[in-house]
Amino acid sequence: MLVLAVLSLAGLCVQAAPSAKVVEEVAPKLDAMTAAEALAVDPTLYTSQTFEWNDPVRGRAVPAKIYLPVGSLKPGAVPLVVFSHGIGGSKDGYRYLGQYFAAHGYASLHVQHVGSDRQIWRGNPLAIASRLSGAAQNTEALNRVKDVKFALDQLFAEPVGEVINVQRLVAAGHSYGANTTLLLAGAKVDVDGAPVVARDPRFGAAILISAPPFYGLGDPQKILSDIDVPTLHITATADDIQIPGYHSGVADRLALYQATGTASQAAKVLAVFKDGSHSIFTDRLGTGGMALNPKVKVATRQLAVAFLNWLQVKDAGSLEQWSGRNADLLARFERTSF
Repeated sequence: MLVLAVLSLAGLCVQAAPSAKVVEEVAPKLDAMTAAEALAVDPTLYTSQTFEWNDPVRGRAVPAKIYLPVGSLKPGAVPLVVFSHGIGGSKDGYRYLGQYFAAHGYASLHVQHVGSDRQIWRGNPLAIASRLSGAAQNTEALNRVKDVKFALDQLFAEPVGEVINVQRLVAAGHSYGANTTLLLAGAKVDVDGAPVVARDPRFGAAILISAPPFYGLGDPQKILSDIDVPTLHITATADDIQIPGYHSGVADRLALYQATGTASQAAKVLAVFKDGSHSIFTDRLGTGGMALNPKVKVATRQLAVAFLNWLQVKDAGSLEQWSGRNADLLARFERTSF
């Protein structure tokens, strides 16, 4: 079994509750503002479009939603983030990221994985364990990778795909989606004794939020050391995945960070927030602390944009400025191989 999928049952805590409505953007230091107000993005700065694609080869639906900057977009001008949700999520999740990316010049394509999406929470509650088990199988873990590759192909066949800069593609994800992202970035795993070739060379970097470890699949160094694209790792000291008989904490996220790119010496950045929770990085409000929740979300997306900007100009100044501004939120921040 691809244990990476099982580990990401963190979505049991992540996506079971409905996402809260996002309203207007304000600076994170205004403590008196509500969580919703703190996460607001000016709606005049982005647009969105949904797709209901179907992969005829696998007989699998691949819904998706893209957020785009507003304005006259020139062909091949807009860099793209492709985002993979945690278990139980959907294309409509992580809006606080997608909207913000678009408002800052980056398109954000959110892919829905129908074998491990919000349908898990629907139906007979007595069968939820069975549905979760199905979502954690090898086939679904690999289908998620295929979903992203298929969605990217489909996007480039759409009129909107003409504005995307194919030289600036970044894979991103939270929890189960972070494992999907690692596979796309070049993680090497064996299934039933056979190596899995999942890397998509079109992606030039990866953003990994709360990535579970690859338990049961061997030495993390062997799995992750050859990843040769820049990576951004985001977690929190209370980033705990807890399901019956299993626990994964921040130490696992740090071990994954340490193993990534050690052979290739690829650039990487780590941010560890104080306290928080595993689901603080979803659209859910209040989890991890009502006051802390929006601050971490705002800081997370600002860091992601600073990382995306660094990929363009190779100037780490914006990353250092970010760490200085958010020092009171951070337990640890570091970057290597710049």
